[in-house]
Amino acid sequence: MSAPWHADGPALERVLADLIADEVRRLRPGGSPLPPQPWSASMAFDDSGFGLDSLERYTLAAAIAELLQLHDSTVIDALPAASTFGQYCALAREGLAQDGRRLTFRTSGSTGMPKACAHALAMLEEEADALAAHIGPRRRVLVAVPVHHIYGFIFGVLLPPRLGTHDVVDVRPLPPQALAARLQPGDLLVSHPAHWSLLARFGPQLPADIIGSSSTAPCPDVLADALCAQGLARLLQIYGSSETAGIGWRDAAGAPYALMPHWRRAVADDAALVRSTADGGELRAVLQDVIEWLPDGCFRLAGRRDEAVQVAGINVFPARVRDVLLEHPLVEACAVRRMSPTEGERLKAFVVPHAGATPAALLPALEAWVRERLSAPECPRAWSFGDQLPVDARGKLVDWPIAPSLPPQVRGCTPDN
Repeated sequence: MSAPWHADGPALERVLADLIADEVRRLRPGGSPLPPQPWSASMAFDDSGFGLDSLERYTLAAAIAELLQLHDSTVIDALPAASTFGQYCALAREGLAQDGRRLTFRTSGSTGMPKACAHALAMLEEEADALAAHIGPRRRVLVAVPVHHIYGFIFGVLLPPRLGTHDVVDVRPLPPQALAARLQPGDLLVSHPAHWSLLARFGPQLPADIIGSSSTAPCPDVLADALCAQGLARLLQIYGSSETAGIGWRDAAGAPYALMPHWRRAVADDAALVRSTADGGELRAVLQDVIEWLPDGCFRLAGRRDEAVQVAGINVFPARVRDVLLEHPLVEACAVRRMSPTEGERLKAFVVPHAGATPAALLPALEAWVRERLSAPECPRAWSFGDQLPVDARGKLVDWPIAPSLPPQVRGCTPDN
């Protein structure tokens, strides 16, 4: 039996550092950034280090206890009193040694309170075993995603030793050109579509034998093809969620997804999957997307059941953004949707102003309006204006191009980032 993921090495430290950084950003939106990682064990939480007050430290302790399921351990009472990053790590390692059988990951919460999703470690390890058999040995794993979320944890913590490596590199601080320069044959690059698009746009030709993985949002076929033309040997696209972990994978743009070997279709319910648990029971997962099943058991995605779309890996609801825009006194009608693959990866809005309101005057007011009421991924990054919404002959709303005839300051078009 292999050693537990938290027993030795820097894996636990990387998970806790990403969790702490994420929580501090939530506690202090727009505040000064934390010192760059990796952090020393002596990094303090007072003004000599992170500068956290007692309430913020209590929140961090609660977040660590939730992620690692430390509520029933003997360290739970000591966590709020920890004064250094090293003390957090030591207490977490002690608690996991007592009972580290479950972990809890949170959804993004971009449209409401984040949802806690508990998973048995054994099931996450089963997925990592399947991925290792599918990917094959790798020399290094380069991670462009946080490892306290489920995708990053499976690929950046559980998977590397199964691929025969303990060499895990955090490449998030690197611009695309610097990242491409550091890639070596035999690497696995773990990333997401928004990051892959930057590498495709700004990165040079890639070295041979680089395998990539992509998740958190659908990867456009044109992007996957561009990366392969740039030299990527293979792009493994993962379909799943925080609630289910990985469900399926595919290795080619436009191909259907194959179910991961531990999942099977539920009897008489195309919206559900089941898998066996270690105690002989069954775990049932209800899918968030409409699934088109193929005769060979593979599947294609046919849209969200809850009509959410993903922007930079975060679920957003265009209907909610539309409702916020309609609250503005100078907006008569509007429509919101995700940009087409050729336009970008953010939301766009089509606005019908009230009589007398000009687009040039209304645009800055709307940009300020949404910034005050919505998260960054929810804010439209391209704006179009007209006397009526774009509809077809039946009166049904249709897509609209980002009008090139309007000046940029009126369209509100800005580069994706």
